[in-house]
Amino acid sequence: MKPASDELTPDGVAERPDREQLLTVRPEDHGDVLVLRVQGDIDGLTAHRLSSAIAEAFRVLMARTLVLDLTQVRFLGSVGLRTLRDSAREASVREGFQPLRVVVDHNRPVIRPIEIVGLDQILALYDSVEDAIAAGDLR
Repeated sequence: MKPASDELTPDGVAERPDREQLLTVRPEDHGDVLVLRVQGDIDGLTAHRLSSAIAEAFRVLMARTLVLDLTQVRFLGSVGLRTLRDSAREASVREGFQPLRVVVDHNRPVIRPIEIVGLDQILALYDSVEDAIAAGDLR
């Protein structure tokens, strides 16, 4: 049995992905909203990449809304939860405050840890990016 972290290449050969491939964060500009699409695992090896992407997004937001799309996240560890908590706090002290909008799409590896630690009380959770964008001003 192969380890869970192994992946098959297009030619069918099993190989372990580089840790940089375990998480991708893609920014998408939607005018008044910046969406960060996150895919992969958010854990001790990768949370710093998400944190850096969020910090960069905050730097360029200019009072726009930030939406984190976590629907393609397979694992959300404690370091990832801390990253979300810290990012929500950072959002709350920024000029033109908008609560951090997080799209979870009932993705159990994401929504369950968020609910267990109570982050659902400080994050604005949505089922789709479209819902998060359409929510308007939450101040």
